[in-house]
Amino acid sequence: MNGWGWFTMSIGTVLLWALLITVAVLLYRTLNRPLEAPRTPPAASAEQLLAERFARGEIDEEQYRRSLAVLRGDGPTLAKH
Repeated sequence: MNGWGWFTMSIGTVLLWALLITVAVLLYRTLNRPLEAPRTPPAASAEQLLAERFARGEIDEEQYRRSLAVLRGDGPTLAKH
């Protein structure tokens, strides 16, 4: 083998080891990942959503108060058939 053969073989060996080490590190990190579910922000309550709609002007004060009373259980409810 001439000088270039040794050079390319050396570079190939270094690249092979770099690839093997990278795969080993990624595999280690994947297998040791915590099994916890990702934390999601808590869902807004119905009263919060109603207050946001009122603040945006989607509903008027009368509708807001009626809906809030229904949510809290001290307002009129729909009759079941």
